[in-house]
Amino acid sequence: QSKGKKPLFVQLVLDNIWSLYEAVMKRDKEKIEKIVTSLGLKIGARESRHADPKVHLNAICSQWLPISDAVLSMVCNKLPSPLDITAERVEKLMCVGARTFDSLPPETQELKSAFMKCSSEGSAPVIVFVSKMFAVDAKALPHNKPR
Repeated sequence: QSKGKKPLFVQLVLDNIWSLYEAVMKRDKEKIEKIVTSLGLKIGARESRHADPKVHLNAICSQWLPISDAVLSMVCNKLPSPLDITAERVEKLMCVGARTFDSLPPETQELKSAFMKCSSEGSAPVIVFVSKMFAVDAKALPHNKPR
C-alpha cells in the first residue's frame, strides 16, 4: 500500500462494484452494456429505462451478486448441524423461564427425541424453533399502514 498499490480485495471486488455503481449512476450506457454482456446478464428494458438509476442498479446486482444465495450458503456452511446438539441443550431450549423439563407435559417431553433426530420422514413431527425475535413498532407492520 505504501507504493500506491491497492489490496487484492479492493482490486478484485470493490473496484468492480464501484465501477458498476458509477456507470449506472452517471447513465453511461456504453459502459453498462459492456458490463452486462461481460457478466452474461439479461436486464429487462423496463429496468434499463427506469427514471431512477437505483432500479437499474438493483436489477444488475440481483442477478450478478444475489444476496439470498450468499446468505443461504453462509448459513449452511457456518451454523452447526442440529444433529450435533446435546440433550441438555434441547431441554434448555424447550423450557421457558424457570420451568424445568420434567414439569413439561409428557407429549412435549416426547418431542425431545424427535428434536434430536431431525428426521425428515413423513411420520416425524414438524418442529419449529424461533431463536430470536425483534421488537417492531405496530405501525411498521404492513397491515397497519394507512391506505
